[in-house]
Amino acid sequence: MVTDAEWTRIRRGLRFGQVFEGTVVRVPRPGAIGIFVDIGLSVGGFVDVLMLPEQTEDWPTEGTVADFEIWWADSRRQIRLKPSDSHYLRNDFTCFVERFRPNWPFEVGQPVRDPDPPPPR
Repeated sequence: MVTDAEWTRIRRGLRFGQVFEGTVVRVPRPGAIGIFVDIGLSVGGFVDVLMLPEQTEDWPTEGTVADFEIWWADSRRQIRLKPSDSHYLRNDFTCFVERFRPNWPFEVGQPVRDPDPPPPR
């Protein structure tokens, strides 16, 4: 388990769009949640189902080695990734980005921001 301090240290060294070579280590429920990727850090990487092709046979399988880009990192102590290879991306990825993350092109290369602080109780 990664401590809060370790996660903060790791997250501060990350940049949006930063590329890691990773190995797909788990595809627990194809078509349902996404894939888990080992990118060589003490925290795991995850590609959400929303990033992947609609047809699960086009998903990378366990053991696949490919490049992945940092899409997000927050308090979950998990690095959210997107595949660099367009073959492993949803077909309408450009439209998806325009709709849900229009600032993505400007965020690439920027440090991963700390998550918003929890709301006061």
